[in-house]
Amino acid sequence: MPRATTRAIQLPVREVVLISFVVAFAALLTGCNTVEGAGQDIKAGGRAIERSAE
Repeated sequence: MPRATTRAIQLPVREVVLISFVVAFAALLTGCNTVEGAGQDIKAGGRAIERSAE
């Protein structure tokens, strides 16, 4: 009777690196959009304060 052998699953390194890069790039783009939106909100608040001070 043949003996059962277990084989380790080999992860393709190129695909793992590519997927990691895409995920990191997507997170970076999301962070940039968030910071840009916060900057716009702060700018709008500053304009409102200037108008009320006039």
